[in-house]
Amino acid sequence: MEKTVKRKKYLFVFCMLLAITVAGTIFTKIYLNLEEGEKDSEKTHIVTSFYPVYIGAKNIAGDSSWVTLENLSEPQTGCMHDYQLTPQDMILLSKADLFLVNGGGIEGFLADVGESYPDLAIKKATEGLELSEALSEEKVHEEIHGEKDHEELAGEEEHVHGAENAHGWMDTRIYRKMIENMAGFMGEADPEHQSFYEEQAQEYCGKVQKLTEQLTKIREEWRTREPEKKNVVIFHEAYAYLAEEAGLNVVYCLNLDEERQVSAREVADVMEEIENHQVSAILAEELYGKEMGEMIEKETDCKVYYLDTLVRGDYDNDSYLTGMQKNIEILQKILEEEDEKGKD
Repeated sequence: MEKTVKRKKYLFVFCMLLAITVAGTIFTKIYLNLEEGEKDSEKTHIVTSFYPVYIGAKNIAGDSSWVTLENLSEPQTGCMHDYQLTPQDMILLSKADLFLVNGGGIEGFLADVGESYPDLAIKKATEGLELSEALSEEKVHEEIHGEKDHEELAGEEEHVHGAENAHGWMDTRIYRKMIENMAGFMGEADPEHQSFYEEQAQEYCGKVQKLTEQLTKIREEWRTREPEKKNVVIFHEAYAYLAEEAGLNVVYCLNLDEERQVSAREVADVMEEIENHQVSAILAEELYGKEMGEMIEKETDCKVYYLDTLVRGDYDNDSYLTGMQKNIEILQKILEEEDEKGKD
């Protein structure tokens, strides 16, 4: 009987010690979480909409310990034209001090964000910048063939996502201004470190400037060529910016993406423009333009060059610089191959 009492006594003491240990662990964890939350509340929480904006903000933020930078979409999402906000996105935005977006109509969900979080600072990287007019197949058809035939085009989807061509980051000159804008917005959200953001932006813009210089050189080279040699067709309106900066002339745009169904009329239009404008180069995105590109190369003497729209990639600081550098090398190749043709 005495042994049974002792066992119960030891078991009781053991359970009490175990309960105290578990409680201590739980309360310690809660305390540490509260401490961490207090530390995080001292940071400036910045959320970006998608890849090119995030890479810009990442270079501006640098290795600062006082900024929490997160991207709304995955790095492989691509353009945000048809992006749908998830509950996780809304939770992320609820903690943000600043929401950096591209603007130009590319983020169609901004009204929903503004309505849900009226106190959230939503800033557009393209604010105050002059963007090109959006390119639609209907618009191009009108410009080439005159007034459109409404019966012929009835029911056809107009592939336009806004009044502006929002892909301004594809022009290195515009992209530098976008970086400067973002640095200013980050400084407004975190005035204490405004000068740091400005210095970081200046350093990054210096790297982008080197790309601009290469494109300027290509542009000067094209100026010495016959006007018709500069004519190109593009399979993504983003390339309108790159083509213009490089000195090329876009005679037709066919926007291709994952949901795009190309009509027989559009194929005929592309073929017609290649012939009428002596087009020898098409700029396309390999992900969505490969099938169309292979058909064009099979049916004509026109060559298709696949460029990067810079909306996907890893989160490396230099990913924009690396991607644009590859685009520039392809543009240089087009120029060199045109010169080779001239020698034949």
